[in-house]
Amino acid sequence: MLNGDTIFFLGYSGHAYVAVEVAKANGLNILGYFDKSERKNNPYQLDYFGFEKDRKFKDIVKDALVFPAIGSNVIRKESHRILISHDVRQTVLIDPTSSVSNSSNIGKSTLINPKAIINSLVRIGKACIVNSGAIIEHECKIGDYSHIAPGAVLAGNVKIGEGCFIGANATIKQGVRIADNVTIGAGAVVLKDITQEGTWVGNPARLIVK
Repeated sequence: MLNGDTIFFLGYSGHAYVAVEVAKANGLNILGYFDKSERKNNPYQLDYFGFEKDRKFKDIVKDALVFPAIGSNVIRKESHRILISHDVRQTVLIDPTSSVSNSSNIGKSTLINPKAIINSLVRIGKACIVNSGAIIEHECKIGDYSHIAPGAVLAGNVKIGEGCFIGANATIKQGVRIADNVTIGAGAVVLKDITQEGTWVGNPARLIVK
């Protein structure tokens, strides 16, 4: 149970706002945030504690949880590795309105947003995002640092590589395999394996950027 624990966030912009509300829904006490600079826009009135690459980072966070609330897969990966190097406490943030199977396995520093559905025997890696209303069906596997955008649907036994972005309302056919560092555009329909990095769009999905 997270209720009553304390947490810091890495990053404080649009994506972090959702993470803040998920944390609040789990009863967490938010101590503040780290970022390259203090944000002028501060809708949750959080305190600023500097940049996570500063020498005092570990001394500040102590035994509190720290969560990388960053939308970019690349930057989130970098920040997550800082957490690992400092051996700070991590957690999984799961919105109470989501549906997550007890047989699923979710890596640390992953965010499950409102109304997401994660079904039986799903495996999700470290520091991933499963965004609002996404559906991940049985036995899917999602690599570290990937982002499943709002409304995306992964049918059963889909395998997503590391660092992938699956766009809003995209659909991945059952059993499809997707390589590392692939971007699937919004609304795309993926009917066969994708073995090449790049951006894929349309129905059926085709490569447009290598």
